[in-house]
Amino acid sequence: MNSSSLNFTVSSSLTYRDSPSSAVAKNVIIVALGITINYINGTLIHTFRKHQIFYLNPRYILFIHLVINDMIQLTTTISLFVFSYVFQKINASLCCFIVTFAVFTTLNTPLNLALMAVECYIAVCFPLRHAELCTIKRTYFLIGCIWSLSVVSILPDIFLILATEPLRLFYATIFCDRDILFQHPISIQKRDASYIIFLSLVWLTLFLTYLRIFFAAQAASSAEGKVKRVRNTVLLHGFQLFLCMLTYVAPMAKNALSFLFPKYNVHILFVWYILAQILPRFLNPIVYGLRDKTFKQYLRKYLLCTIRTANKLYP
Repeated sequence: MNSSSLNFTVSSSLTYRDSPSSAVAKNVIIVALGITINYINGTLIHTFRKHQIFYLNPRYILFIHLVINDMIQLTTTISLFVFSYVFQKINASLCCFIVTFAVFTTLNTPLNLALMAVECYIAVCFPLRHAELCTIKRTYFLIGCIWSLSVVSILPDIFLILATEPLRLFYATIFCDRDILFQHPISIQKRDASYIIFLSLVWLTLFLTYLRIFFAAQAASSAEGKVKRVRNTVLLHGFQLFLCMLTYVAPMAKNALSFLFPKYNVHILFVWYILAQILPRFLNPIVYGLRDKTFKQYLRKYLLCTIRTANKLYP
């Protein structure tokens, strides 16, 4: 990353800037959405912590890991979004730290959802072996594997920067973006190759598991209403997973759209950020938490207790 290439990338990123009113509106929208989603997720985490029943079920452990991961992901990516408008350039070391966590947690989401799909597949198609195959110990081990895969995907980029760039880079200020920080050709090729591998494996896993779940539910029940509910659930999960999988096609899609519509680059990036980063994190607690009868039951009890307590304190 020599200085000329860095300056070109930064200048191209800043060529089309928002008007002050547009910038304020976008930041207010993003921060408001982030606070709202994190508040909902915090309520779900509190509900999980208060009831021992959730600690003994791999499904809820995977779900709450997804919720915690989404909170970290939202915090880091929204910080980057706000920093890009408020400061434009920040310290490269701080940028590297934030980007690393953003990449970790962004990649974790589709992998976590794939594990949840496999657990659901085992519960529906092999109910007698579910307790044997889906143990608490294996669940935590697989969560560790998720983080390990995400770490392995970005550590080579960090080592490549340390090996090829002068130390003064880490004291410089840059426009904080992954494609600017890790713009070495090897990093870009590795990123694209790893995204293609992740995309293929996760999509294959999700397609096969949900297809088998649908056919198993159809064979087990002759009631048209129940089959229709299962079909709607599979379609809803499929749409949610599609949004999460946009992570893997983001670099190519954003580059293509920015090339075709350069004057609307900042608006394209904003809309893409909403679709690929915010919307999936908004739907995750609804699709996998609030629609679950057991979790919804305990969450309702918690909310009712909270309301009663508030009424006693402020009659």
